[in-house]
Amino acid sequence: MTAQAQNKGLDVFYPIVPDLDWLRRIVPLGVRTVQLRLKNAPAEEVRRQIAESLEFCAEHNCQLIVNDYWREAIDLGADYIHLGQEDLAEADVPAIKAAGIRLGISTHSHEELETALAAKPDYVALGPIWETKLKVMKWAPQGLDRIREWKQRIGTLPLVAIGGITPERAPSVIEAGAQSAAVITDFFTHPDPEGRIRTWLEWAETVRG
Repeated sequence: MTAQAQNKGLDVFYPIVPDLDWLRRIVPLGVRTVQLRLKNAPAEEVRRQIAESLEFCAEHNCQLIVNDYWREAIDLGADYIHLGQEDLAEADVPAIKAAGIRLGISTHSHEELETALAAKPDYVALGPIWETKLKVMKWAPQGLDRIREWKQRIGTLPLVAIGGITPERAPSVIEAGAQSAAVITDFFTHPDPEGRIRTWLEWAETVRG
């Protein structure tokens, strides 16, 4: 077991970064949970970035969650993976479980929620809560009522909300039943990303109590 696996899991603030460089920018500020969402990278680069991200997060007591690349995550000793629905359909969930790796799964509809729950995940993500500018979504904004509905359905299983969340909107997301606010665009496109992360961390501290 790596030092990474000693982290207790999801924090209320859950930033998602596109590469190792961004991870190195924000994790030292005090981030406790981060997802590495690599896209369109060569296989060797994927392995390098996951391996170095695991090491860096272990040094900073931050929980790393690897998006999509479940085979590499198993090979490199990651202890948390996040899968979208398409990736879930192709993944070897028993192998992930056998490796002792925790699993988060994206959902956007009732059907996807049932598919996710059948895989016995360690958390469920719901989105987009509000309109997001990161990518074109075929799903309409879910809203706070959908968070409440999902939470009632999944019970004690942690719920991660994502999509259009800002520090101003985050309290309502938690009040509706989410355990974590996953954030990309709000800090990624901000003129001062590090400053925005600090704003998020100040909010997170108030929620942690």
